[in-house]
Amino acid sequence: MNFVLGIDGGGTSCRAALATADGTVVGRAKSGAANIRTDLTGARSNIVDAARQAFVAAGHDPGLIPRTPAILGLAGANVGTYRQQLEAILPFSISRVETDAEIALEGAVGSGDGAMAILGTGTAYMARKNGTSRAIGGWGFQVGDQGSGARIGRDLLEQTLLAYDGICQGSPLTQSMLAVFRNNPEDVVEFTTNAKPGDFGGFAPKVFEHAANGDSVANWILDRSVADVEAALGVLDLSTGAPLCLLGGLAPLYAPRLSARYQALLKPPLDDALGGAVQMAVRLFKTTEAAR
Repeated sequence: MNFVLGIDGGGTSCRAALATADGTVVGRAKSGAANIRTDLTGARSNIVDAARQAFVAAGHDPGLIPRTPAILGLAGANVGTYRQQLEAILPFSISRVETDAEIALEGAVGSGDGAMAILGTGTAYMARKNGTSRAIGGWGFQVGDQGSGARIGRDLLEQTLLAYDGICQGSPLTQSMLAVFRNNPEDVVEFTTNAKPGDFGGFAPKVFEHAANGDSVANWILDRSVADVEAALGVLDLSTGAPLCLLGGLAPLYAPRLSARYQALLKPPLDDALGGAVQMAVRLFKTTEAAR
């Protein structure tokens, strides 16, 4: 076994890292969304494309993909049979699909106790205490992912339409949002017809930007989102002194908004979720090889 692949796939993008058997990353690449519950076929295509690009970036032949084992941490892997369906159609020599939370925790705190929160297009939480892990959330945009970029974007569109109808007070944020849709509320509705979580999540940074300028609607949305995040963290029953790591594209935007209780626990992650996938691949496939 010359190489291992680590894959980190979410609602917005898919990242791949090609590493040697000792964990040294030699090539990285990025492609489109890889949430296997919302689009299994598209996720499979983007996963393979990211893996191929990682080989190219490392200066190696992508033809080695069928001889390379992979750990994949993917959004949507925690429900249904999507995990098994994907493993059956991937081209890698061994394909092991984990949740995005599992590789994120591995990357953030290593093998010890601690907790992490993924705050991106979706949200998910996981803590390890005395060697036992517990996951919370990650149930998807329609019925979960509170505090996620997708939910923030959806809430923004909702508030924009409520302001348009005069039901709620508008703000510069809702005005600028309506302008994106040519000041036509029907275009907002049409957007939602086929929009995926990543499409909604694309509006989340706009909310944080306006909140920093004191926008009332932006701060109302984020106050509720922060409360959702802290409610999930509270259920994890974090140990005093155990690290809490925030991961995902919204992590640096959320960190200063958390209460003092959680800010005191914040630690920089040892590595990101992609690094966690690589570490897990090295450990598990080394064990597999030894057992043969």
